[in-house]
Amino acid sequence: MSGGERHTVPVDVHVIAVREGEKGAEVLLSRRAGTIYAAGHWHVPSGHVDGPFEDVVTALVREAYEETGLVVDPGDVRAAVAIHHRAPAGSARVGFFFEVRRWSGTPQVMEPTVCDAMDWFAFDALPEPMVAYCRVGLDAYRGGVPVALHFQEPGDTIGHDPAVDRIRLVPRSGPDEQRPEKEVREFAERAVGRITTWTDVSWAREESRVRRVRGTEGGTWYVKIHQNDRFHRREVAALRGWVPALGAVAPRLVAADARLRAVVLTAVGGRSLHGASYTPEQQRHVFHRIGQLAAAVHTSAPPRPASYTLPLGKVERHLNGARPHFAAGEEEFVRTTVEEAAGLPAPDVVPTHGDFQLRNLRWDEAADVLYVIDFERSEEGPAIRDFVRLSDAWHGRPDLLAAVMEGYGRLFTPDEEAHLTVLSVLDAVSGISYGAAHDDPELVERGRRTLARLRTAQRP
Repeated sequence: MSGGERHTVPVDVHVIAVREGEKGAEVLLSRRAGTIYAAGHWHVPSGHVDGPFEDVVTALVREAYEETGLVVDPGDVRAAVAIHHRAPAGSARVGFFFEVRRWSGTPQVMEPTVCDAMDWFAFDALPEPMVAYCRVGLDAYRGGVPVALHFQEPGDTIGHDPAVDRIRLVPRSGPDEQRPEKEVREFAERAVGRITTWTDVSWAREESRVRRVRGTEGGTWYVKIHQNDRFHRREVAALRGWVPALGAVAPRLVAADARLRAVVLTAVGGRSLHGASYTPEQQRHVFHRIGQLAAAVHTSAPPRPASYTLPLGKVERHLNGARPHFAAGEEEFVRTTVEEAAGLPAPDVVPTHGDFQLRNLRWDEAADVLYVIDFERSEEGPAIRDFVRLSDAWHGRPDLLAAVMEGYGRLFTPDEEAHLTVLSVLDAVSGISYGAAHDDPELVERGRRTLARLRTAQRP
């Protein structure tokens, strides 16, 4: 314990009275007047704790009535945030901000000598000038943090100044608080402002690093760290290139940092189709939307002839990793398919997603909008490339395949059907090899399922 004089500070209480207005939540504010501190500035109803025998909830109930006429039951008081504040003059204090959503009475100016106005304001349209101390409390409250620090410097204004950021948010502990390293946090906050919550929403694989973040103003974004430079370049190129042509059904790139291999993306709506359960009629409708979305991807830039070469060179390496998981005859099937592929004509190339499967598609059922995410495998290639992983989802359901084709606007050509078979075999073998090496049973089983399905389809 350090020596010296024990530090003592005043204790304030602040009433965050919230109601639901026509356009969302609104907070009650009053404008200070007369000769008191910060006259002319807006503030939530507030006051000091009276002496050592009054607790903060009792003080809040008393101040709410004295300033606004509202009668608040102590049982309706909810903790919001505590602020350790230092004013520009150097004096410090601790403020307890409490949320109240139930009361009796109608708010009105009860102390006209120190308050000349009172009204409800939307959180997204707070009035100016506002006491900086109060604005910090509201921002921290909206951000969901339990504690914030606000130590102003000499020369700072009493009123809120967006250009002077003295806020330090102290996040709560918990399983959802999984922040990345400091450089990534600073990069993200330069892009979207102060972030209060980091939630790890990564796919259950070691290389996946995706976090959902929430800002003090309530906005939501995603911060993604790519596992390698190639994936980073591909996703950034797609998001800057052809993805904007899709409009609101895809995220927008907010910021990118090649050194950190990091991107900040806007959030999209909907629910992942991976593992979702729908009626057969809904499934057909969703797959029709999938076909439409695939067509939008492939027409987002004009097709062009190219010397596209099937990626056959890695097949031996992948076979070495996948061989222990093959059924009898599967290696021979793979080699025969690869040999026959040598004579296929080179297709035109278009923008492709590269990982077009259910887990990267999100459907907002109420709005009937299908969203697409995750462009780190995007590159120019044959359009049929995007149906390789999706084809597993319609296996055994000719009605779903028909729905996709109807949405896509055309059937596959015979050459595309041949390319689909070859690319599906190559994807299955590489998936089995990778999944076995990285303890990913889902990839292994998907690859084995694909090989079994394709062998069955080619038997006379």
